[in-house]
Amino acid sequence: MTAAVLFRHGGPEALELRADWPLPGVGPGQVLVRVGAAAVNNTDVWTREGAYGLPGRPEAKAGWRGTLDFPRIQGGDIAGVISATAQDVPDAWVGRRVLVDPAFYADARDDAVPVGLLGSEADGGFASYVAVDAARVHDMSASPLSDQELAALPVAYGTALGMLERSHIRSGETVLVTGASGGVGLALVQLGAARGARVVALTSASKAAALQEAGAAAVLSREADPVELQRRLRELAPEGLDAVADVAGGPWLEQLLPALRDGARWVIAGAVAGPVVTFDLRRLYLHNLSLIGSSMHTRAHFASLADLARAGTVRPRIAGNYRLTELHAAQEEFRRGTHVGKITITP
Repeated sequence: MTAAVLFRHGGPEALELRADWPLPGVGPGQVLVRVGAAAVNNTDVWTREGAYGLPGRPEAKAGWRGTLDFPRIQGGDIAGVISATAQDVPDAWVGRRVLVDPAFYADARDDAVPVGLLGSEADGGFASYVAVDAARVHDMSASPLSDQELAALPVAYGTALGMLERSHIRSGETVLVTGASGGVGLALVQLGAARGARVVALTSASKAAALQEAGAAAVLSREADPVELQRRLRELAPEGLDAVADVAGGPWLEQLLPALRDGARWVIAGAVAGPVVTFDLRRLYLHNLSLIGSSMHTRAHFASLADLARAGTVRPRIAGNYRLTELHAAQEEFRRGTHVGKITITP
């Protein structure tokens, strides 16, 4: 089969396109999925680069859970059709269109935390076929979404839903979303608006129209003067923000923490603007603020996302689509960051 195979940490040259890669075997409890579409995420690029570091060794080359086994087929976002099943899996699954939960979990509970990811701890969807546990596939036979739209959901929208759930963002609350034009940011805008929250999107001025179309009640420019930004936030939320859903990190924590009301929440799932920050701890405890780390989703979160996909409640924005053989070009466009929405891959 055709596959994009990562042989080591490094630049794009570490990711090789192979037309002769063996078809994956189907083990007990597994199904073979013919990939209809996959999608590009920061995780793919950072895993290839080994950008996650190790405890006490931030400069070390590693995946997000530590050392990586090579060779590895990346790609955590997978939508496709089941083409074969193991003997212990009902063959009625054959031919069904499915969405694949990419997470490995710490235990069997519905609220167990994720401890691994397809495309990192096991082979993922940058290939013609992938073998996965039957427990992680969700039937999408009734979904009105295309394969590309389904493939846009797992990592970005799963991460966004996990953030919204862990920070208990509810209808009627005002929430600021940083990095709002990226995959997770746009998902936060759409999912937050869908649950009735008043979403304020922070992004580049050129992307304001796309964010408003996605459901943002207001869009603020990240290039604005900090004093002007604070003034606009006071106008939009005179009593203070109920929550911040942050995928950027960096200086935003120190700059925007004073804009939260007493008892508000700050949930963070990314650090593209900088992983090391400083802020006044007194602002945290004196105002009873909650700072919440959120990585990916739980089984319960993903099941809720699958329900939304079946109903077509949220429709991901597809910024571009590439063939698997064009994966390097897709990742180059992704790194430029000029797009709004998801970049998808079709075998």
